[in-house]
Amino acid sequence: MRSESFLKMLRKSWFTRNTIVRNLEVFQNFIIISLCVGLFCVMLIRLGEMYVSLLKPLNFQVITSDILFILILVELFRLLIIYLQEQRISVGAAVEVSLVSALREVILKGVLDVPIDRLLGVCVFLTVLAGLLLVRVWMFRYLSRGNLANFAPANDKTESTEHRDFPGEHYSF
Repeated sequence: MRSESFLKMLRKSWFTRNTIVRNLEVFQNFIIISLCVGLFCVMLIRLGEMYVSLLKPLNFQVITSDILFILILVELFRLLIIYLQEQRISVGAAVEVSLVSALREVILKGVLDVPIDRLLGVCVFLTVLAGLLLVRVWMFRYLSRGNLANFAPANDKTESTEHRDFPGEHYSF
């Protein structure tokens, strides 16, 4: 009898699993919002520095670097926004950030100035990222045709319908 009342009290207490998870998600969202604000401030600072550098004699390498860095920050900002909206990481946006970052390094140094081993490494990296994009698109098309019977969890019906829509993944390629 005493153990039953203890279990009832435990179920009603503040420390239930659902409440803890919900509070941790709120705290995690606060961290993501803080990162978004910080990224937005860094974007504004770099944009201001870029416009100031336009007043001096033009250095195209510095201007290109600033533009590509701002594009990387915009993609990271978009990745965080998608995470806040959908509570998941967008693989497509993460791959796009990686692509732009790798290409930025090659463009800034110049293809002729990059050592051959590093250039080959970047080529392999870009090939793997392209493969990830293709696999993601293939899986999205395969799973959206209704072939979810093999992937749906057997014990929880709500979880199996939650991931069917793939919100935010509406790419045409």
